[in-house]
Amino acid sequence: MAAIGTVLGILTLTARTLSADITVRADDVDLTLEPLLTGGFQFVLTKGDERTVYGHIGRTLYSVYVAEEVEGGVLIQMGNTNLSVHTLYDDVVQARGIKIKWDTEDLTRFEDCFNFGNNHWYGGPMQVNQVYPIENAQHNYSAYISKEQDNGAIVERYWLNSAGEYIYVHPQVPLFVDYNTIQPNHICFGAQITDPYSSRRNHTELSYDIWFLSDVKKAHQHAVANYLGKPTGLPDFRMVQHPIWSTWAQYSQNITGEKVMEFATQIRASGFNDSQLEIDDLWETCYGSLEVDTNKFPNLTHLVEEVKALGFRVTIWVHPFINSDCDPWYSEALSNGYLVLDEAGTPEANWWNTNGSTPGLVDFTKPEAAEWWYSRIKNLIDTYGIDSIKFDAGESSFSPQIPVQNGDIDLHPHNIVDAYVRTCARFGDMIEVRAAYRTQDLPIFVRMVDRDSIWGLNNGLPTIVTTTIQMNLNGYTLVLPDMIGGNGYNLNHPQADLPTKELFIRWVQANTFLPAMQYSYVPWNFDNETVTISKKYTDLHAAYAQDIYDAMQASVDNGTPVNAPLWWIDPTDQEALRIWDEYLLGEDILVAPIFTEGATSRDIYLPIGTWLDEGNPEKVYEGPIWIYNYPAPIDVLPYFVREKSNETNMGKAPVVSALLVFFGMLLNIFNQI
Repeated sequence: MAAIGTVLGILTLTARTLSADITVRADDVDLTLEPLLTGGFQFVLTKGDERTVYGHIGRTLYSVYVAEEVEGGVLIQMGNTNLSVHTLYDDVVQARGIKIKWDTEDLTRFEDCFNFGNNHWYGGPMQVNQVYPIENAQHNYSAYISKEQDNGAIVERYWLNSAGEYIYVHPQVPLFVDYNTIQPNHICFGAQITDPYSSRRNHTELSYDIWFLSDVKKAHQHAVANYLGKPTGLPDFRMVQHPIWSTWAQYSQNITGEKVMEFATQIRASGFNDSQLEIDDLWETCYGSLEVDTNKFPNLTHLVEEVKALGFRVTIWVHPFINSDCDPWYSEALSNGYLVLDEAGTPEANWWNTNGSTPGLVDFTKPEAAEWWYSRIKNLIDTYGIDSIKFDAGESSFSPQIPVQNGDIDLHPHNIVDAYVRTCARFGDMIEVRAAYRTQDLPIFVRMVDRDSIWGLNNGLPTIVTTTIQMNLNGYTLVLPDMIGGNGYNLNHPQADLPTKELFIRWVQANTFLPAMQYSYVPWNFDNETVTISKKYTDLHAAYAQDIYDAMQASVDNGTPVNAPLWWIDPTDQEALRIWDEYLLGEDILVAPIFTEGATSRDIYLPIGTWLDEGNPEKVYEGPIWIYNYPAPIDVLPYFVREKSNETNMGKAPVVSALLVFFGMLLNIFNQI
């Protein structure tokens, strides 16, 4: 954590009336709150002759106010509502910030809106339509919680822009968020005590920090150091090196011991390696029993031994629910107080596998309930020789509404997300989870929510890249992409279908330089060409596994993204700031997948540096440069490796040619003689 303190500001008040401007001055910058007749204040920063209107805060408040100077800022009282504004300074990186806090004991709705301006914006929630950058995304005013709806499994309260500014909303806020609906080209933050936030909160708060740094890369590094955090360790290397093979999409719930063995045998016969074979839904007698259905798996112990004899490790799918028709386990959990209850005292949770019953959700905010669940899974692992677990669900929206949770009421309803994920993490570095909230520190894979087997940015193939970037910029750098080819099961989607050969191959390629590969639909569902191309890029992924692991280690050490957007190399590059369909591995590999059906070429942008086409020193491009109509037939993934010998500090470097760099180096040498 950097050394951050408040700056003693000078308060200027022309009068203590509705019409008075309020200005806090910190050195050469003035922060002015200009009262508006429509309610609240216009939020203005002035430096020299440059005046910038950042937004409109307190939009729902209409009242006279009293303002007084306090250390580092100003306190404004509007009836029973307090607004405090403080200036901040980080002397380590010489950055300025502003701390805003609205607070009241009344049932008030706060609403602050900030202009997207002409900047590009990043971060925010995981969404079905994972647009990047996000200034043109749609997010209707709604509670900002971890939820199944709209793929909202990751909803960190962090937004960053291309000017080097970022906003972090504090975790105790009962937060609502809107893009472009309340005000066009604005992001709006609301706070109110209403569903799904607990009615037992005793105050309403909207508080956030805004920071101003010299560029977007420095801003993100500052956010990682002060708010987001970074992983404390690495997941299992074999999960990086070789694919996970899941039964889910290929077999759905019709899984049996015989089909698992068939799956394993086919994988080996086709010449593919593995990290593990994962037995997915449905292997239990009923959901939540954690007891093997012997009609489908007559001898799971023997099956696991047979699969391991082929060189696989074996994992199994687990969730946090117990359906009410799954006794005696449901009754045991309910009678012992191990299930989440709503404020009326009922345990009616929800999820996608209710099977006509009423599900319960284990209350991980109660240590005794978490331990009961943990010990039952540990027994499953020990009994059958299972190596690890794929954990599903975990979003707070699955709880009975409005849930009662142990822990700080002002952190509700995300207490359970944190508690669930941390309980899962106790099972070691081979696990995967799909929900997360303020758990960036855990050394585990976070799995992307299910993708659809389609081409578009509406949860299709391109979103494995835009979502990977979204996750990385929220501090979740250990990304497990969804299954290659998508799930093929979303029958509510008008384009839903099984993946085509072309979609499947392009998905394999796009996944090649991401942290892990996960198959369920298999290449031999199609033809020999699909097998050959898939094997080529699966082997290429394995060849670069150490590079991927090194990028993960850099994330542990420095909090850097594993797969960054192009601007990470040069945050001043206006082209790089907007490109969404290319990505980096570390800082030296650039990948430009094909995302358009039927395409056999694409335009590619290379930022500053010397780039080798597929690492070939005979094919060199000097960036920044656009390559137009780069040929990419079905068996080609465009990727480039940057020459490390020409690395420069992109935070300071101008856009120069290799020749100018060379002469600059000579000049430095002569100056030292």
